[in-house]
Amino acid sequence: MIIDLRSDTVTKPTQGMLDAMMSAQVGDDVFKEDPTVNALEEKIANMFGKSQALFFPSGSMANQTAIKLHTNPSEQVICDKYAHIYNYEAGGAAFNSGVSCNLLDGQRGMFIANQVIDAINPDAFYYSQTSLVAVENTTNKGGGACWDFNEVLKIRKVCDDHNLGYHLDGARIWNALVANNETALQYGEVFDTISVCLSKGLGCPIGSVLVGDDEIMKNAIRVRKIFGGNLRQVGYLAAAGIYALDNNIERLKEDHDKAKEIGAVLSQLPQIKIVEPIETNIIIFELNTDVDETAFVQNLADNNIKIIGMGGGKLRIVTHLDYTDAMHERLLGVLKGLK
Repeated sequence: MIIDLRSDTVTKPTQGMLDAMMSAQVGDDVFKEDPTVNALEEKIANMFGKSQALFFPSGSMANQTAIKLHTNPSEQVICDKYAHIYNYEAGGAAFNSGVSCNLLDGQRGMFIANQVIDAINPDAFYYSQTSLVAVENTTNKGGGACWDFNEVLKIRKVCDDHNLGYHLDGARIWNALVANNETALQYGEVFDTISVCLSKGLGCPIGSVLVGDDEIMKNAIRVRKIFGGNLRQVGYLAAAGIYALDNNIERLKEDHDKAKEIGAVLSQLPQIKIVEPIETNIIIFELNTDVDETAFVQNLADNNIKIIGMGGGKLRIVTHLDYTDAMHERLLGVLKGLK
């Protein structure tokens, strides 16, 4: 039994999802004639109270498209130093949109409204013009942390006061909604654009969706084309997304509960320096300085358990749809045996 906890992207479609995919009605999406893609886009747009949604093959492409829609070359995006758009999208903001990132020193990937105010560049020709604030919820590098929605609202006011765009990288927004008993509509009312991922906690094989209202989204399909993201009979993949939205959101609580149980065991091990607070399905922990990280990871690998390093001496475990109760008991047993 291989227990793969490197990411929630390692999941495979369930039989129910496969059945939905194989029975999907499809058409040419470049002509906007794929009925299943159209249904998925309408479903997600309605969830967030937006007028438009567009399917993408990846979250990075959806985020990069949003940045392109909000900015012009030479401008600047405000985001956290842990932000996915800065750390894990291959420098796409600079390459695709010609913008720089003003990195805020937040807490676990989250910052506050006053930090945004301080980061907005003065209106002088020798400064890069600030044009966008980007938030990530939950925070990947921050260990699945969830934003305080009141702070999200405060940042919205700052954006309004300074005529800035407001984008949510909601790759794991579903986890935040379940953890905090929030709604998609709440977020749709606040953000100009939102990218959501279907291939992480929801268990789809591929796919993200970008939502927004008519004015900001009018060129989204053109940008997707420029980035090479147009697809044809993509309804087979969209059907997986519809199935996931109907069946796999509420069950995310199971992943959160298992993550907390893993964290409780890790915190008791003498090899562990610290386990960061666990709110959703991501556990980030740090080894004591006298513990060899490579040997620790290899020890788990020898027990058919896969985890991943996050850099800076931090390790990550992510629970997900394919992580069964039997795997959970096996993992806890192995961890307890490391004492």
